[in-house]
Amino acid sequence: MNPSATIQLVVESGIAVITLNRPDKLNAMTDDMRTELIDALETVKRDRLVRAIILTGNGKGFCAGGDVSGMAQRMEAPAGDVAFNGWTRQQRVHHTVDLLYSMPKPTIAAVNGAAAGLGADMALSCDFIVASDQASFAWSYIRRGLIPDGGGLYFLPRRVGLARAKDLIFSGRKVEAKEALDLGIADRLCAPDALLDEARAWASRLGEGSATALALGKSILNQSYELSAQQVFAQGSQAQAVCYTSREHREAVHAFLTKTR
Repeated sequence: MNPSATIQLVVESGIAVITLNRPDKLNAMTDDMRTELIDALETVKRDRLVRAIILTGNGKGFCAGGDVSGMAQRMEAPAGDVAFNGWTRQQRVHHTVDLLYSMPKPTIAAVNGAAAGLGADMALSCDFIVASDQASFAWSYIRRGLIPDGGGLYFLPRRVGLARAKDLIFSGRKVEAKEALDLGIADRLCAPDALLDEARAWASRLGEGSATALALGKSILNQSYELSAQQVFAQGSQAQAVCYTSREHREAVHAFLTKTR
């Protein structure tokens, strides 16, 4: 592991821990940092030995959002290039978020401190959020004249409901850890020094089952709000047919019948 890398990846016992490592800037995301994060996510996605992923931050913050100095540089581009440059950059942002959201393995955001703007969105794009009781969340885009561009417009209403999502996005206000738990933004709270241990234990439990069944089930669940019941049933039938042929299913049935597990 390169201690100076802005993204650190450590895999141990089937659990990948990806750490945002720009603590002096509260892990604010730069374009180069995003490229490193995409590389790390694509690496763990391909690695069949990785059963679950934890995303966390180094230092006092989880992620303070997009780097404001980068915003200033984008505004210095020729007027005719600003929109296309922005569109191009957004494709990278959305690719990053989609890698987390569609990862065929459980993902946990271990939020150690402030998660603001893109940082809050990235946490939501994970399957679960465990937060330090010193953590906070803020969809503060409006204070920069922006809208949530990291998936918050999609993920936040599904976590807290439409009216509450509007309140948080329109105001940009800070949500402290206890309120985040009450609202359903965070799934669990723990002491700061127990955060990674809690996340690792949870990730280990989530990764114990069939990787095939988990990947297929997650894919369908991620679409279930947009699909009809009949469409979910149809996708479930196809996925179950694949599961019938999987090594995990055959081994589990054999173990049950022979009472070896």
